[in-house]
Amino acid sequence: MLAIIFDVDGVLAESSKDHYLAWKKLAAELGFDLPKEYEDRLRGISRAESLEQLLAHGHLEKTFTQKEKQELMDRKNDYYQQALEDVTPEDANPGVIELLEELKGMKIPMAIASASRNAPKLLEKMEIWSYFDYMVDPATIQHPKPDPEIFLKAAEGLGVEPAHCIGIEDAPAGIESILQAGMKPIAIGKEYLFPPGIPSFESLKEASPYLLELIKEDKTWQV
Repeated sequence: MLAIIFDVDGVLAESSKDHYLAWKKLAAELGFDLPKEYEDRLRGISRAESLEQLLAHGHLEKTFTQKEKQELMDRKNDYYQQALEDVTPEDANPGVIELLEELKGMKIPMAIASASRNAPKLLEKMEIWSYFDYMVDPATIQHPKPDPEIFLKAAEGLGVEPAHCIGIEDAPAGIESILQAGMKPIAIGKEYLFPPGIPSFESLKEASPYLLELIKEDKTWQV
């Protein structure tokens, strides 16, 4: 059997921008600006790693205790949660509903492998939660992307061998995680962000014909 494993931010919804704006607001409160390039740099990595990168940019990496860092992460998450309140089904990226409907009709198992603890709320607000058979709880992940743990757990949760899974990600760390898990990768975003030879598309809508062709070529999806 074939299965599809999705990241959320930047794949199903363009929520990476809201994450960036929340980090940018926190940076401003700490006395420095967070450049636009960090919208891509912080994609697909944990909240703790994102904070470390932010503090390093502001030359504040040795300024805060672990307790204070947790307070900073909580503050950033509050800003992001505020943005989530305005999310509606229209915030799902173009082509997402159509693709999920088609995959559901084909009885393709689908899972979520997102480092964001806000992913369940985002999926609920967009009203697409019901399409997925399994979601990895990021609180259970010991080794964040680019480690393959989260994608391997998603495959295990679906009961599908990793070699029979396609992973879809918008972050270089996520693509590396998919590759290390032994899955087929599809990258969403700017081609130059990803290793040579990785199938990459500007959006999930553009990637959909390629994904559906992969499924049709792979006989395991009918097993």
